[in-house]
Amino acid sequence: MNEAEKNEVPSFTIEQFYKFLSEKKLMAAQCKECGAKFLPPRPVCTNCYSRNLAWIQVETRGELVTYTIIYVAPQRFQPFIPYAYGIVELENGLRLPGMIRNIEHNNIRIGMKLELVVESTATEDWPQWPIYYFKPLEQ
Repeated sequence: MNEAEKNEVPSFTIEQFYKFLSEKKLMAAQCKECGAKFLPPRPVCTNCYSRNLAWIQVETRGELVTYTIIYVAPQRFQPFIPYAYGIVELENGLRLPGMIRNIEHNNIRIGMKLELVVESTATEDWPQWPIYYFKPLEQ
């Protein structure tokens, strides 16, 4: 790898986001101009419209803000129904939506502590991206 390749910043795309996830890293974009953070990342700051962004690694633990139980789902998610889907506010204030697994639905509570889990996927009908979900934080 030459010096230019070492210093090249990966593009701020959803594909790159999932590539980082496959490396077990949760990465967000941060604007170098105004400091705004974006998760999932985007190529332009929606606060100041700058393209001067940097990748930052973010915490994988957080608190459940809201959730719902899905009973009618797209074909790809049929094997999971019913499943819990929520928004988790991570310890750095960013929010990320995702499935909530490894807990009975009637035990899910707003404010509960969750952590991100990343698994590889190997299906032909789905992009070769890892899947992620949240599970209760072990106390």
